[in-house]
Amino acid sequence: MIRVTIWNENVHDKEDFIKAIYPNGLHGRLKEIIEQLQDVEVRIATLDQPECGLTDDVLENTDVMLWWGHMAHDEVPDETARKVRDRVLQGMGFIGLHSAHDSKPFKLLMGTSCSLSWREADFERVWTILPGHPIAKGIPDYFELNPEEMYGERFDIPQPDELVFAGWFSGGELMRSGCCWNRGAGKVFYFQPGHESFKSFYNQYVEQIIRNAVLWAAPNCPPQSLCCRPIEKPMKNN
Repeated sequence: MIRVTIWNENVHDKEDFIKAIYPNGLHGRLKEIIEQLQDVEVRIATLDQPECGLTDDVLENTDVMLWWGHMAHDEVPDETARKVRDRVLQGMGFIGLHSAHDSKPFKLLMGTSCSLSWREADFERVWTILPGHPIAKGIPDYFELNPEEMYGERFDIPQPDELVFAGWFSGGELMRSGCCWNRGAGKVFYFQPGHESFKSFYNQYVEQIIRNAVLWAAPNCPPQSLCCRPIEKPMKNN
């Protein structure tokens, strides 16, 4: 059983024009996508819940966390962001979607500003760079999103351990749109599509990438301690 927590700030979702696209909120749509997997348990956490919905118990019982935020990054307490970061280092998977690039947990995990260029609406072609990667399973050479918000380089992130997808926009901009990193015992995937005003989370390939990412990011070992530990001096061979 993979225990998934979907975190959404749940601010845009209360506006009528967003409700027309995502009547159950962005978190509700992501829940529908992930629940198509077998052996998953999905929990929703939002900014307006006590402790942002991310109590110690929730964090300790999460294998993979998806994060979507945009308007209220600064309202997430620093201590909560550090707890999320620490759980990733212990082995929890973290999937940052769209404007989660500017979230506190993602920036802590990257150690950079994670800034980028942007434009509200554009045509995007998403290219599969590593077709043999588990997150690219079932994804064609490319697929198109029209419209999607343009996110472009320079994207101030550390060099990805693996670049799975790259986006091209009609203005000529390029974007490292699907990036993987190892952080401690955990895995991190950032995926650029998912602007709240558009229907990208209804695209079959976006859906498949999110499901693939959950399976990829799920830990395959018990949580690892963050503490340094002594190692006994090895016995010398006679």
